[in-house]
Amino acid sequence: MRAWMTGLSWLLAGVFWIASGDAGLSQDISISLGDDGSLATRTIQIFVLVTVLSLVPGLAIMITCFPFIVTVLSILRQAIGLQQSPPNMLIISLALFLTYFIMEPVFMEAWIKGAQPFSEGRMDIEPAFTAAIEPFRIFMANRIDPDTFTHLATLREETVGVDLSNSSPLSLLVPSFLLSEVERAFQIGFLVFLPFLIIDLVVAAILMSMGMMMVPPAIVSLPFKLAFFVVADGWTLISGALVRSYF
Repeated sequence: MRAWMTGLSWLLAGVFWIASGDAGLSQDISISLGDDGSLATRTIQIFVLVTVLSLVPGLAIMITCFPFIVTVLSILRQAIGLQQSPPNMLIISLALFLTYFIMEPVFMEAWIKGAQPFSEGRMDIEPAFTAAIEPFRIFMANRIDPDTFTHLATLREETVGVDLSNSSPLSLLVPSFLLSEVERAFQIGFLVFLPFLIIDLVVAAILMSMGMMMVPPAIVSLPFKLAFFVVADGWTLISGALVRSYF
């Protein structure tokens, strides 16, 4: 109790000393937001910046190989017959790291040409954005199906007759790239599905011949599909095929 009273006395003495201190010991803290016009402009700029930053992860995924990889991996899980294994988080994480492995040269080129000069103050934001997006334009243009691009271009009067190149409008490049990637993922997914479908048909035929019609074929075939996938080193084969399709 005595120690507590001593500590309280020292605390009160410090408060009174600070309150009665001279002007030289005090500090004036103020935040200047400028006049009304500049404040409104800065508020709008901050709002736009926060909005753009919140959309950056989604936009970055749209112009990379992530849609293709995650679609193929999801089809693979469905073909094996596993509903929640591997979990969605694991599939997305694997797709993200494979995307980084494939897209690292594009990321580095975008950083060197646009992001780094802007961060060092050697380039304004508009030319920096144009320079940073150029490697992604080239990447998307090389992966777009010409028929898909032409079909989308005919849907708008402003884009009729636009040729497929890295200088095409982003509003046309991005959806064409996404549709082409998903279509290509479905084509590979069909090839991935075939061996597991054959296993299902063989197991179903054996069960029918044995008169075990009440036994679900999916339950019996699941261990065989897992064993086939492990023996064939499926994860390495699938990952290697996905990576090689971009090089």
